[in-house]
Parts: sequence; C-alpha cells; structure tokens
Amino acid sequence: MCPSDPWFRDPGRHLLSGLLGLFWAALLGGCATAPTPTPTPEAPAAVAPDLSPESVPVVRYGRYTLIELAPSAAQRDLLLQVVEVSTPDTLHATVADALRHVLRRSGYQLCGGQDTEALGRLPLPAAHYQLGPLVLRDALLTLTGPAWDLHVDDGTRLVCFSHVASAPTETEPRPTTAPDADVQVQTFPLAVEDRP
Repeated sequence: MCPSDPWFRDPGRHLLSGLLGLFWAALLGGCATAPTPTPTPEAPAAVAPDLSPESVPVVRYGRYTLIELAPSAAQRDLLLQVVEVSTPDTLHATVADALRHVLRRSGYQLCGGQDTEALGRLPLPAAHYQLGPLVLRDALLTLTGPAWDLHVDDGTRLVCFSHVASAPTETEPRPTTAPDADVQVQTFPLAVEDRP
C-alpha cells in the first residue's frame, strides 16, 4: 500500500473492513466441532449396584437426559398407579361394573363374597361415571363410599370390600322443631327425563 491510498489514510475504515472480514469468516465457517455420538445404554452389570441413598444408578439417554435405574412408586405399589376412568354410559350400571372397569388394566381383580356382591348390586351414581385422574386406591374408595372398607391381597392381587360396622347410635334424640326463622331453605323440583 502506498501512503496516497485512501485506505492507508483512514485507519477507521481499515479497522471496520477487518472486523467485517472476521465476522463473515466466523459466520460462514460455522462450528468446527463434530457432534458427539450418543452412547447406547449398556446391559446391567451382573453385580447389584450399591443402592445407598447417596447414589442412584443412572443411564444416559441422549445428550442431556439421565434416567434412574429404579422402579417408580406406582410400579412398586400398584395401588398408587394413576387412573382416569370413563365408565361406559348404560342405564343400569352398578358399582360392580364400575369397579371391574377401574380394575381392568390395574393388575388386580375384584374378589367374590357376600359383602362384595351386596356392594356390587348398588346403582352407580351419575357423579362416578367419570373419575380421575386419581390414584387407584382413591378411585376404589370413591366408588364404594365411606360405608365400605377396602381389603387388598397383594399375593393374589384381589381387591375385596367389607361393610363397615355400623356406628353407635346417638344417645340424645334429635330435636324435631322447625328450623330457625333466619335459615332459608330452598327446594327445587326434580327433573324427569323422557326415556323411551
């Protein structure tokens, strides 16, 4: 370059062109690092790993995902699995129908017996046609109500119900007087559905 050249006289222009050149080189060059191959999970070792609370065995899936090699709580205790149930809408669905529907893919079966059969003959309330998402234990207790106890045999995976012993009666009789004047009670007529 000669001193009469305009680039030589204006150092700001020279600096600007140099920075633009670096920018274009970086933009067109891209990232020069090669992608790392994703390791495949290895077969578990024959020796059982130390399962102390401080160390949980994990396996890498992908670049940023680590998966714990331990069963979830719902896999250990099947009554903790989450269920969402939509009982088929029939005119005469019973509690037994709903219980069998809830238990269909849970791994459990409804046991037979006098109490379970008595519970099963009860009509299914409209509020129980759609349940969930709930834990399986809560879904079963919701379907049966507070008058029934849940008994589970994990060895045979049977679910049974027994009627709760009736509570002791009140010793004092309830007053049969009219409600207070301040309390307002509203009544509504029941809607009658037209059915064929």
